[in-house]
Amino acid sequence: MDRASLQRGSGRFRLLLLFLVLMMSAFGVSLMKGTVSIRPDEMIAAATGTGSGLHEQIFWNIRLPRTITGALVGANLAVSGAILQGIMRNPLADPHIIGISSGAGLVGVLVMLAFPAYSWLITPAAFLGAMGAAILIYILAWKQGIQPVRIILAGVAVSAFLSAGISALMILYSERVHGALVWLVGGLSARSWPEVSMLVPYTAIGLILAFLASRPLNLLLLGDDLARGLGLRVELTRLMMTAVAALLAASAVSVAGLLGFVGLIVPHAARLLIGSDYRFLLPASALLGAALITGSDTAARLLFAPAELPVGILMAALGAPFFLFLLRRMT
Repeated sequence: MDRASLQRGSGRFRLLLLFLVLMMSAFGVSLMKGTVSIRPDEMIAAATGTGSGLHEQIFWNIRLPRTITGALVGANLAVSGAILQGIMRNPLADPHIIGISSGAGLVGVLVMLAFPAYSWLITPAAFLGAMGAAILIYILAWKQGIQPVRIILAGVAVSAFLSAGISALMILYSERVHGALVWLVGGLSARSWPEVSMLVPYTAIGLILAFLASRPLNLLLLGDDLARGLGLRVELTRLMMTAVAALLAASAVSVAGLLGFVGLIVPHAARLLIGSDYRFLLPASALLGAALITGSDTAARLLFAPAELPVGILMAALGAPFFLFLLRRMT
């Protein structure tokens, strides 16, 4: 390996370390700030069981599980978006925009409203909904191959159709609609250890599979013909990686609701800073996604305190202008 390659690799590892520090900083601020502020020394005392009873209750039962949930949700959505942008070769691909999150949302709302006793089924059911939406988008967009514009148009159409289904369910079950409304906006309010326990295995499996697939994802960037020439089974790889992206997005949606634009903003920011090599892009996206949601959730808690703004509203305010900026650059 030549010296330039070593220097590039060293620079990327330094950036990953910087992203880790950024995530840990956002994590720490999230634990300290809220309706009741906790100083760093008070937080350490609460974490070690030597602080006041109030601070320990806030730290262990409210702030810590909520912050962990936000970090996992951000990492899942960001990595899902990075995968979709790679396999579709479309910078506008994102679980929320192309309809995968809507598929998860429709099935999640169906379980939540029609079968509330089976709420433990929300995550696997949301995965099936997300995967079904992804397959439908592929079928609609296929015409002698996949083109980026067709993927986006098919995704927007499928998302609109699924959103209509969600609206219909909310009208049919109007007496139970309040919880679903909060979930559809996207937020982390009242998330605690059960959500962490439910999210951790899906996150671990999805991220491990994504990181192991960095080489196939890099080959897809070269184009289908060259990737096939190098021995990659292109369509099988796309299908498998779509399943991984759907798993990550569905697990996040099942816990935080329809939280949009994370998978659009974060991979682009990571790609600008660290490059397109998926060996570095995926961990960078995971760290930045965790930092973004954790920091945004803290901001959403503080902006109108003591009232709390759902983090999904803040992400929509940030993501919509970014989407339009990307669209103008492409056209």
